[in-house]
Amino acid sequence: MSLADLTLARWRTLDTAAAGRHAEEAARRAGGRLLRLDTSPHPGGVGHNAVIERSGELYTLVPGGEVTVGFDVDAWQPLPEQLVSYREESLAGGFGFETDPRAHLARVMTPPRTVVLPAVLMAVEPRKLPEVPALVAEVLAVDGLRLPRPDEWEHACGAGARTLFRWGDAFPADVSPYGDGQGPHRLPNAFGLHLGFDVYGSAEMTSDPGSVYGGDGGEAACGGYGTLLEWLPLATANRNPSTAEFLEGPEGEDMFEDFNARPVIDLD
Repeated sequence: MSLADLTLARWRTLDTAAAGRHAEEAARRAGGRLLRLDTSPHPGGVGHNAVIERSGELYTLVPGGEVTVGFDVDAWQPLPEQLVSYREESLAGGFGFETDPRAHLARVMTPPRTVVLPAVLMAVEPRKLPEVPALVAEVLAVDGLRLPRPDEWEHACGAGARTLFRWGDAFPADVSPYGDGQGPHRLPNAFGLHLGFDVYGSAEMTSDPGSVYGGDGGEAACGGYGTLLEWLPLATANRNPSTAEFLEGPEGEDMFEDFNARPVIDLD
């Protein structure tokens, strides 16, 4: 089996020794070295996080296979506090949002779909954009890197979770989606990636200029759109279309320092 064909389902059935062999091979192919392999219980199997160092940057192995990404808005059952926030904050604020929160989610979230993805290495931390957005892919390619595709980003973020956020369906009531407050958004995800941790500072480009994940540059929080919509930019399948439009527009050329790129290394 090619390493690029390593599936999430298989990865979670491997014992520590077998997972270590795959991780060592991934490090070799990437021209790096395996720093550690963390193993923990996970629903449906074992959670492995293989951390690989390459040229001073940390990467983790993200297995692929046939996976489901996107979010089923029609099946979404908003929690009571989410409905209260939308009705009493978002709608009452006069911002012109749709009456039904599902209609708003349908505009910003990607639809559910089944895709087949290769296993890749992804940087544990995103990089601040070193150049204007149009030049980022070219800059990464010099080092044998690329931007994640939207399907890859969603899969890497959710790690198989079908909930609104990578940690569940609810947003924490006692912290904000920005600043230094501690909450589930601040913790590494199931693959050990640090992503979607601050709506102001963790928005990430993908290979699709129309899809920016992990934050909205603070639009909802700064605009006072309400608690649910402040948290929504951190939802796994939220492609933040207005943020992507801004980044690709003339203002984006002057604001690129506020956005990020997460390098990907192919293993085929």
